[in-house]
Amino acid sequence: MSGSLNNIYNNVNFALHLHSNAISILQEQTSTGSRINRVSDDPTDAYRVLGLNSQKSSLANYMSTIADVMNMQETASTVLDDMSTTFAGTKVSLTQILSGTYGEGEGGANSRERVSSQINDILEQMVSSANTKYANHYLFGGSNTSSAPYVIERTDGQISSVTYQGGSQSREIEMAPGVKSAAFYSGSDIFAVDDRGTPVFFGGTGSAVGTGTSNIKGSAWLTVTNDGTNYKLSIDDGATEITVPLAGDISNIAVTDANGQVLYVDATNINSTGTEMVQVPGTYDVFSSLISIRDLLENDRDIPEAELKSLMDKLTESLDEVNNNLLQKQVSIGAKIGFLDNLKNNLENIKFDTEEEATVLQEADIAQIAIDLSRREALYQLSLQTAGRLMSVSLLDFI
Repeated sequence: MSGSLNNIYNNVNFALHLHSNAISILQEQTSTGSRINRVSDDPTDAYRVLGLNSQKSSLANYMSTIADVMNMQETASTVLDDMSTTFAGTKVSLTQILSGTYGEGEGGANSRERVSSQINDILEQMVSSANTKYANHYLFGGSNTSSAPYVIERTDGQISSVTYQGGSQSREIEMAPGVKSAAFYSGSDIFAVDDRGTPVFFGGTGSAVGTGTSNIKGSAWLTVTNDGTNYKLSIDDGATEITVPLAGDISNIAVTDANGQVLYVDATNINSTGTEMVQVPGTYDVFSSLISIRDLLENDRDIPEAELKSLMDKLTESLDEVNNNLLQKQVSIGAKIGFLDNLKNNLENIKFDTEEEATVLQEADIAQIAIDLSRREALYQLSLQTAGRLMSVSLLDFI
């Protein structure tokens, strides 16, 4: 008999424990409003909720990255817009000089000197803008954003050359799963034109373009001298000279300088000495264009007035060349901002759907829980009553 009583006690105790545990879980769901408070509550849905929460966190990180990149693009667009506006103003000043808007009393050499000084200030500003930083990274350094992309050399206090030392490729950042986009641009692509044309000679020495592909960019000065026997050619003011042979084919002479720049010259019809400007369309950059114009305005080569205006007119065209490139890049960046904005909106929608699915899986149905809790409490009370009767024993039960 004692064995039977022990079995009854154990069974009753187990049943009461089950009811008590179920009531405890339902009460916890009621207080938290969550159906899944631990993995054991529903392993399958709990695993799914964990995956959805991880996806939501990942989407939030992508959206934050996109917001940062959009700010970068807007800063870059502002820089290019300022540059373009400045170029337009510079061209107006040069056009006024070329058209004779400034009178001789005010203009002439004095107005050229004033505009030259303005362009020198603009050049300083352009270099500073090209080295713009965002969040401690250089916007126009391409794949190398840790150091200034543009370095300068000065002669007598003025910028004489600007060299790009950033990365040749844009730096891409992942904006969404499987979606990458350029965040940091290569300055060589933004501020320089890469559409090399045939060099054009402006002068009366008889020099002409050779058949080789020159690598000089922008404009250069070809100096033709004669030592009494041979003509000599130089593109670095005589620092490096190439002698024109008296015999043989001289239609494609490579005139080089110490920096490895080459200009191929047809010397067949050279008949006099002098210095003439050589332009290579489609190769100007923001800085070389301004340097060439500034130096021509200063006229350290003592070029006659009529020829000076003609050369200035040609160099002014380089401003259009560079400015058009800036405008095209600005439009491209504007389109990129629009794309990123749309991508951010799409990710926001996906994130909202993810949150909603996780909420549906995890959120408790309070009405159903109230019914289940009431039922469990009734069963618990019934179990207590039944247990009380089963556990009521008398002396006769032992006889």
